[in-house]
Amino acid sequence: MNGDWLSALPTILIVLALVIFPGLVVRLLGWDARSIGPYLLVPAFSIAVVAVAANIAPFVGMRWSLLPVAVVTVVAGGVAWMLRRGVGAEELDPPPRTAVLAVVVGGVLAATVLALQLTYVFVSPTNISQTFDNIVHLNSIRLALDTGDASAFGIGRTSDIGFYPNAWHSLVTLGASLSGAAVPVAVNATNVVIGAVVWPLSTMALAAAFFRERASALVGSAALATAFGAFPILLMSFGVLYPNATGYAVLPAGLAALWWLLQAKGAPTVTRAAVALVVAVAAITLGHPNAFLALFAMGAPLAMAELLRRALASRARSEWILGISVTAALLAVGAALWRFWRTGHAMSQWGPWTDTGQAIVEGLALSPRSQPITIVAAVLVLAGIIAAVFRPQQLVLLIPFAVALFMFVVVSGTPYSFFRDMITNPWYNDSNRLAALLPIAGIPVATLGIVAITDLAKRLSRRFSVPRPVTATVAALAAVALFALGAGPNAASSATAARGSYLMDDTSALLTSSERDLLERLGETTDDDALILGDPWTGTALAFAIADRDVVERHIFSSRSDDVRFLEYNLEEIGVDPAVCAAINRVGVTHVLDFGTQNVFNQPDANLDRASLDDLTPSQHLVLVDSEGAAARLFRIEGC
Repeated sequence: MNGDWLSALPTILIVLALVIFPGLVVRLLGWDARSIGPYLLVPAFSIAVVAVAANIAPFVGMRWSLLPVAVVTVVAGGVAWMLRRGVGAEELDPPPRTAVLAVVVGGVLAATVLALQLTYVFVSPTNISQTFDNIVHLNSIRLALDTGDASAFGIGRTSDIGFYPNAWHSLVTLGASLSGAAVPVAVNATNVVIGAVVWPLSTMALAAAFFRERASALVGSAALATAFGAFPILLMSFGVLYPNATGYAVLPAGLAALWWLLQAKGAPTVTRAAVALVVAVAAITLGHPNAFLALFAMGAPLAMAELLRRALASRARSEWILGISVTAALLAVGAALWRFWRTGHAMSQWGPWTDTGQAIVEGLALSPRSQPITIVAAVLVLAGIIAAVFRPQQLVLLIPFAVALFMFVVVSGTPYSFFRDMITNPWYNDSNRLAALLPIAGIPVATLGIVAITDLAKRLSRRFSVPRPVTATVAALAAVALFALGAGPNAASSATAARGSYLMDDTSALLTSSERDLLERLGETTDDDALILGDPWTGTALAFAIADRDVVERHIFSSRSDDVRFLEYNLEEIGVDPAVCAAINRVGVTHVLDFGTQNVFNQPDANLDRASLDDLTPSQHLVLVDSEGAAARLFRIEGC
């Protein structure tokens, strides 16, 4: 982490407070303070509170600020307190000190390693991802800051979508407004918090649920959260898919809440687990809908298998009725979700990239898309699978991984077919989105491997009468050593590859350093009410996000009027065709940004539909106002 990140520290701390304090209030008022598991759900609770508050605010006439968050936090805390009083106290034993220590040490170490990874990937807090989707994400943040509306109904306006999941955008927008940080800084600060804090705590929540808060499982899952490039690094470099990353980061918390509900006994425990699941689902869905579908895809078979196991074990009629009823309901809901919650044909044309055999091997090793394999991590996954075979009662814990592996293999290693589209269309038939699910579902399997190895070591130490201080020292050293996985080949190679999409120089795909410098001077070279025309393929649309100057097109696929389309094909005729000036006056354009022909996809023909906006010639109507480097130029329109 370089010194530049010190300037982003206030924004990071503000976003960290946003993902901790609202959920902590709800957790303390709704659950016994001694219970470890609910503490690990705090980020999921907080994200749900913030996203819901952002959705409610515009309907009650409030600008997006801390006030709606405070109001929803108070209401949610009050509901949690009333439920606690209404359903009664939990029956709890004090948690072992080793478990508490594991949460603290594991959480801190994981956050440190992941923060180092992510700040390396992002290069500098002011850098941006040089990718297609980042245009709409950055401009959506600026629009939310200007309008005071970060709701799911307001965020999508940048790309002409009536509803878009807003959890990530609401966090970034609030972080920017409270800290005064520039949009790129707020984006990177928020992503550091999501990747380094929300993700490992959610992973530890699932370990706490599956392994009854065992210290080895808590520390092991925290270390494993740092070990794989497929998440969170992949979704923060490909696309970029920041909303997806937010939903996926809390997905393990949703699975944890589901498992606690399946294991719950008695009204107090069942009620609390059900509430936790509902809140986690809200956070996941408002992160991204296909994160919710992933939760359903992995959670529904898990629930059905566990209910079947219970029915077989008890042979009670009530258990069979419950199991059959829930299974039928889940199958019906699943069929409806996969039938109606689908992506458009034009957006889901991602094809397979390898064969079935390679996809299976890479999926099992949690090293998709030809990422290097970290041997220790792969061995732990194998150990977990073997342990489950010898402990049949734990076979059910493999189900989420089996589902994630199946979907990854289908999308990555099978040809176009009705079957492939039926299974993976909700993820745009995109292997990257499904690759990111592999660590989420695979880490509990590797954690089972750690638990099995720990149990074997304990048996051997007792057999050979190894002194307790020696075993404790070895265990502590082994736990800390696990965090070296964060520097293993898989994570390190992925971080290096991802870093390339954040580097900014004069060859960058979306925005070069020269173009960035010119945009940052727009506050001096244009008036506040300027309206800028430019080719969004080349990065000109980011004048809105970076300089707070309105642009004709805030995204490449924005809806365009006939006048705008006419200008895109004919602006170079401004001196000879009166219709050009007429269209300029109707649209209200005052300036033109020309960033040459270099475009976000690095493809010569990507922006042919706006060719008349690139490589303009100065004239009496197009007056050169500012320039930087070889291709970045700002023109003022005169004489129209």
